[in-house]
Amino acid sequence: MPEPQPHLPLAGLLVISLEQAISAPLCTRHLADFGARVIKIEPPGQGDFTRHYDDVVHGLAAHFVWVSRGKESLTLDLKSEAGNELLHRLLVDADVLVSNLGPGAVDRLGLGADELAERYPRLITATISGYGTGGTLDHKRAYDLLAQAEAGSCAITGWPGQPAKPGIPIADVGTAMYAYSSILAALYDRERTGRGSAIAVSLFDTVIEFMGYALNHARHSGHDQPPNGLSSPSVAPYGAYPTSDGQTVVLGTTNDGEWRRLAGRMLGRDDLAADPRYAHNAGRLAHRAELDEQISAWCSARPLAQVQAAADAAGIGNARYNTPSEVVTHPHLASRGRWRDVDSPVGPIPALLPPPVVAGWEPRMGAIPGLGAHTDQILADLGLSLGEVDELRRGGVV
Repeated sequence: MPEPQPHLPLAGLLVISLEQAISAPLCTRHLADFGARVIKIEPPGQGDFTRHYDDVVHGLAAHFVWVSRGKESLTLDLKSEAGNELLHRLLVDADVLVSNLGPGAVDRLGLGADELAERYPRLITATISGYGTGGTLDHKRAYDLLAQAEAGSCAITGWPGQPAKPGIPIADVGTAMYAYSSILAALYDRERTGRGSAIAVSLFDTVIEFMGYALNHARHSGHDQPPNGLSSPSVAPYGAYPTSDGQTVVLGTTNDGEWRRLAGRMLGRDDLAADPRYAHNAGRLAHRAELDEQISAWCSARPLAQVQAAADAAGIGNARYNTPSEVVTHPHLASRGRWRDVDSPVGPIPALLPPPVVAGWEPRMGAIPGLGAHTDQILADLGLSLGEVDELRRGGVV
C-alpha cells in the first residue's frame, strides 16, 4: 500500500477500477496523482491490453505508461465466483468504482449501478461507455476513432475530401476528464448528503459536447463548414505560414483590432489595415486565400525568430509549429520543471506533471505497476493467508 500523503486532497480515498485502454485509466490516474489509493483490477495472465500495444518505453507500452502511474495492480478473474466475491469484499470499504468494460459487461457481473447503490449506498460509481444507454447504438463497442467518426469530429478535421481523426484521442481524454470532474462533484455531494452517486459518461456524448460550435453552425446555417487543416473555419487570418529558415509559424487573429495590428504594425501594410474588404471577419473569411498569400510572402522572407518578435511587438498571438520529438525537449517545459521521474518495473521513467498547479499540493506521481504486483498484499489485507492466495492462483482466479 502506498505511503499516505495527508496533504493531498484525495488522501484516504479508495478507488477500485475495472479499467482498460485510455478513458477510465486516465480518469483514475488523475485521482491517484492527487492522493487517492487506486486499485486497478486486471485479468490474470494478460492484464490491461494496452500493456501490449508496443514496447518503446524500455520494454513498456507508451499508452500504458501514460495512464497507469500511482496505482496498485490486482489480478482477478471477475467472471469466477471467487473473484467476484473478492471484488465485493473490496467494495465494502471503497469510495469510488470506475469501469469502462464492454457493453453490458458490468450488468453481467452483477455490478450494475442500481444494484451497487442498494448494496453500498455511499459508493460512487462512474461507468464509462461508448454510447450510453437507451439509444439505438447502446449495444455497440466504441473506441476513440469510432466515437469521433460517429459524432462528426473527423469531418471537421483535415482538408476537404480528406477527413482525419484528430491526433489526440479526444473522445478518450475528454471522457476521462468528465468522469474525473463528476467524481469530484459526487464526493462533494456525498459530504453533504451521505449518499453516493451513479455517474454515466459516454465517448459519443463527450465528442458531441466538443462539437458544440460546429453543430450549432450546421443546424442554423444549413450547411457544413469544410475542414481547413491548420486553420479555423470561423476566423481569418488564422493559420500556419512558412519562414525563411525552414520553420513554420502559426499566427492567430480573433477580432478586428488584432487584424489591424497584424496588418499595420506587424506587416507594415497600412493599406491592408484600412481596406474595407478586410475590416470585419466575414470579409476576411471571404478573402482568406489572398490574405494568406500576403502573410505567407512576408513570413517566408524572414526567419522564425524575427517573425515571432514582430508578432509579439504587435500583440499578435503566435507559436512555433513543433513535432512531438521537439516538444519532448521544449525549453518551456524544462524551465518550469514540468518533468518528474516515476518508478516502474524497468526503472525510473520521465513523466509530465498533471496540468493543474495548486499551491501546497505536490502530485504523488506514484510508480507504474507491474501486472499483479500488489495482488498478494491486497489479498493479505483482506485477511487471506498465503496458502489461500496460492490456491486462488492455481485456480486462475488471481
